[in-house]
Amino acid sequence: MRKTIATPLALLLAAACAAGASLAQTEPAAAPPPTAPPPATEPVTATGPRGPLDPVGLVPYNVLGDSAQTATAASSFNPMISVILDGLFYRDDIDGAGSELLSEADGFHLHGADDGHSHGATEEGFSLRETELTFSGSVDPYFDLWAIFAISDEGLEVEEVYAQTGKFIPGFQLKVGQFYSGIGYQNAQHPHQWSFVNQSLPYELLFGGALNETGVQLNWLPKLPFYLRLGVEAVQGENPGVASYYGSDDDHPWFENQAGPRLYTAFVKVAPDLGYNNALQLGAFYGSGREHQELHDEDEDGVIDEAFQGTTDFWGIDVVYKYDSPRGYGQGDLTLQGEYIARGRDLDLVAEAGEAIDPVPVEFDQDAYYIQALYGFAPRWNFGARYDRAGSTNEVEGGEESGSWGATSRWSGAVTFDPTEFSRVRVQYDRSQVAVDGETVDVNAWYLQLQVSLGAHGAHKF
Repeated sequence: MRKTIATPLALLLAAACAAGASLAQTEPAAAPPPTAPPPATEPVTATGPRGPLDPVGLVPYNVLGDSAQTATAASSFNPMISVILDGLFYRDDIDGAGSELLSEADGFHLHGADDGHSHGATEEGFSLRETELTFSGSVDPYFDLWAIFAISDEGLEVEEVYAQTGKFIPGFQLKVGQFYSGIGYQNAQHPHQWSFVNQSLPYELLFGGALNETGVQLNWLPKLPFYLRLGVEAVQGENPGVASYYGSDDDHPWFENQAGPRLYTAFVKVAPDLGYNNALQLGAFYGSGREHQELHDEDEDGVIDEAFQGTTDFWGIDVVYKYDSPRGYGQGDLTLQGEYIARGRDLDLVAEAGEAIDPVPVEFDQDAYYIQALYGFAPRWNFGARYDRAGSTNEVEGGEESGSWGATSRWSGAVTFDPTEFSRVRVQYDRSQVAVDGETVDVNAWYLQLQVSLGAHGAHKF
């Protein structure tokens, strides 16, 4: 094949010919043919198989492409690395106690062995909420590895470290390690994928931030005319909201020992094909914990006032609708979403004032939900509004505990600007009504957030 080399003279001649053709043209040029629709959403991400409505946000680059690939020496020994900074300025009208007050909401104060992976606690002024460090790569034709760490003032925390299969069994994917559960829609999202600065109340108050556990997850994505994902999980069980565990020792002799896994979940997600501009996803999930242990020290004097032990279960539904406007950079895009979660705890009161007693059955029933909308009102700009509420059902029955508590609710409004696919600036206002000690406390809070991504990174959609 003959190669041509563009010389300055050749370039000038080409430009002159193009100009002459333009002057000679008597009719306007025909409109260019419509562009092809965007490629299908990548099915594998740092949080597992991606559905058609999963958020993109500032997401580490997907090294697997549309499907798993055979590792090379370069990909095996040089993993993809990204760093995402999440900086925040916060102020409220109760001397910075807003986030702490929320964690003390009536009926939802978490008494567990682990405070989970909550990103809700915020101090006034400037803070580096967390810096996320991600390593990812293909190990071989069968396994891919993800390691995601959060660096904060409290040190280095493991958010997710797991291996997942690629082309191992067609239609199935196995994930092993520590990971965010696939339940619901928002649970598996990292903070830089959230549409608001803070997480919604259902996850913050029922799970302590999110359900993040160590165990195994099996997904099945059958080849159908529409998107369907079925998943089951068996995890160790250490979440403070649904699977707190201490075990029996000298400090807690009234508790029983129970080997893991202690928590099981199942979920389904369905997305009918609505064309290129509209998308809808419906989801449902259920979870059951076979050992849940709580210690209550209400007056914080170091003496256990009450100790509970028993089982838990929870279930929920999630709905997400997205409209992809033909205008550029997200202008005109619309997202509507909501989730409802109910939690039940069937426990026995096994100790009071640090002493074992005959078990007394106690049952707790609670729920929470949120609804939110995002609209792209200008290129690279969007406005979001959210209402979330925890405790429409907030009851306890059994022993001397029988009764009910009030609900905690919040309104949020946020304006987000994405200068490029690697950065984000957000301003947010919250108006909360928190039920504490039988009274309702109003809290007004303001946020200014900056997120910046560096390294191997996939562009988020505007």
